[in-house]
Amino acid sequence: MKTLPSASEDILQHLERLGVSRESRAGLEVFLDLLFQWQDKFNLVSPSTLPDVWLRHVIDSLQLLPLLPDATSRIADLGSGSGFPGMPLAIASGRHVDFYESNNKKAAFLREALRLTKAPGNIHPQRLGPSFKLSGSMPVQVVTARALAPLRELLGLAEPFLQAGAIGLFHKGQDVDAELTQAAKSWKIKYETHVSSTDSKAVVLLVKEVTRV
Repeated sequence: MKTLPSASEDILQHLERLGVSRESRAGLEVFLDLLFQWQDKFNLVSPSTLPDVWLRHVIDSLQLLPLLPDATSRIADLGSGSGFPGMPLAIASGRHVDFYESNNKKAAFLREALRLTKAPGNIHPQRLGPSFKLSGSMPVQVVTARALAPLRELLGLAEPFLQAGAIGLFHKGQDVDAELTQAAKSWKIKYETHVSSTDSKAVVLLVKEVTRV
């Protein structure tokens, strides 16, 4: 089993700029230790990213923090998988995160991560899609997704949350313009793009409103 690399001075400075406390940093280390323990069995992230896990996964997730509206109390993370970006956001911000992950093994990993880190959240081991209905009375202000689906499909998965008033914060790669063009065939989208702090070719797409065309 590979061991978790220590956070470099650059990473520590980046965490400090994002307002991540020492206590939260310790929680992030607990989460990453668990990720490394489970990695061999469940291949939670690409093995090639493990040496650079702090930048490629943690900082990449936490760059959403400055984009969260001040009133954010609850986040929905779609296709949570290995827990990025939702788990670092829950640990660092203290906001409640609802993790939607239909793979039972990955859902079990997320459940154990919440238990060990004591981060606020719930696991929803259910599949998103046309039959999905929002449940509960607690409003979600932000919906996130990372490497889940092309934007045209992703907006359909996120639609219940977006129509209920949430904004979307979606990690997208260098093909974002092509994805926006394709999505515009089905959706009218009000959005902003923010250049990723971890990859100059990538963006965080902030979706403010969507309606079907």
